[in-house]
Amino acid sequence: MQRRLPSTPPNLPGFSYLRVLGSGGFADVFLYQQDLPRRQVAVKVLLAEVVNDQVRQSFQAEANLMASLSSHPSILTVFQAGVSADGRPYLVMEQCSPALSQRYRTEPLGVPEVLQVGITIANAVQAAHQAGMLHRDLKPSNILVTRYGHAVLGDFGIAATVSDARTVEAIGLSIPWSAPEVLLDEVSGSVASEVWSLGATLYSFLTGRSPFEIPGAENSSAQLISRINKARVPAIGRPDVPGRLELILQRSMSRRPESRQGSVLELIRELQSVEAELGLLPTRLEVADEDWAGESGVDDEDRTRISAVNSINAYREPRRRGAQPAARGRRSTAGALADTSGPRGTAGSDGSAGSVGTGGPSRDSGRGTARGSVPGSWRRSALVWALVAASVIIVVLAVVTASALSHQATPGLPTVSNVTGEVRDGMVVFGWADPGIAQGDSYVVTLRTGESSIQKGTEFSVDPHGQARVCASVAVNRDGRTGSASGEKCVDTGGSATGSARGGVSGVWDVS
Repeated sequence: MQRRLPSTPPNLPGFSYLRVLGSGGFADVFLYQQDLPRRQVAVKVLLAEVVNDQVRQSFQAEANLMASLSSHPSILTVFQAGVSADGRPYLVMEQCSPALSQRYRTEPLGVPEVLQVGITIANAVQAAHQAGMLHRDLKPSNILVTRYGHAVLGDFGIAATVSDARTVEAIGLSIPWSAPEVLLDEVSGSVASEVWSLGATLYSFLTGRSPFEIPGAENSSAQLISRINKARVPAIGRPDVPGRLELILQRSMSRRPESRQGSVLELIRELQSVEAELGLLPTRLEVADEDWAGESGVDDEDRTRISAVNSINAYREPRRRGAQPAARGRRSTAGALADTSGPRGTAGSDGSAGSVGTGGPSRDSGRGTARGSVPGSWRRSALVWALVAASVIIVVLAVVTASALSHQATPGLPTVSNVTGEVRDGMVVFGWADPGIAQGDSYVVTLRTGESSIQKGTEFSVDPHGQARVCASVAVNRDGRTGSASGEKCVDTGGSATGSARGGVSGVWDVS
């Protein structure tokens, strides 16, 4: 089916129209030159045929929401909003590039970049959750890149409050990145479904395709929905992807919401642990200081639409005393991802509208050149090298400490006993009774192959991939400390011991 032509760009006082950037089902995005202050901006304009009173109210709520969240370094900045002379609502936004969402289709991203982008965007989603808001359309094409290589989350167009999510109609869904319960209309969105969509997005960046898309096979909407509902996540098939990262993503896409990470913050912590295992500099956590809680600037009317903060507060993590304020941003490992001088494509691969081109305010810290005498420059260089050396020592110590904590049992924690195991529908399912864990505790499941991951539930399913025997042990984790492991439980599968591509076992978490 041929894509529709863009609508006529509106005449906006103080702005000069330049060109079309993208087209979607509900809006077009145009590039304008703002007169004062002088800069290029992306302007999202609703289509005249979809505008009614309800749409105007929703669009206003989106504008207020994005404005209240856009101080976050990983959320697209909204400068202003209004209604054009012909009655179409519009948003004036920071100009960014969709290069990342276009590149992964032809060039799957490296593991360090995926971890960095994943944590960066998860920080943005966590910030929305802290404000009581769900994004409800997390996917690769809604991740944009600033001129300085920083990933940002955009398009809150079908966002809903956490409390309203059970009743708001699910519209404009992106099937490949939507959780099973959303596709089945059991819920229009939840924290658990956002975890699912984040995991599916990171999986896409690593493989170059959505998780349940099979190259060369029929990938119609009906086929994708059927595969998503079965929740058997295909192996990534890349030797450079750590087994633990694959398990984390598989857990995030569990069929049952309660089997996934309990919050986006928990997913962030697990991704950061993979960075530590790989010896990478950690991508920082960007969580609002408690002093800023409730100071978003949203008025009472819109706060009603952005309610249910209390249901999210359990995931709020205040900054530790003495920590430095979060930097405005950091450069992606890929650097600037595309040439910024020429025109871009019109939309992401899934057909949604996006802000394309590059520009907007820098999220990098201030820059400057050294001035002064040679001795002053030498002293600054010495100081820089001293700081670099100290940072390397701290990182090494942190990695060593984390490794020691993960392998050394801590006395005083409950011990799991009587782990059971059986083969169920081709999967090896391990289960155990709660030994009396405290709130905030979790379980560390370790396979004999060395793969391990963290979960809240008391059941763990593994796809044996032809292995004749699968063995696992379980321990309790509290604040990064791990207790004594249970006795190892082994289950004979009756299959041939072919093993997985890396000689281990790929886990599928609590698949029903």
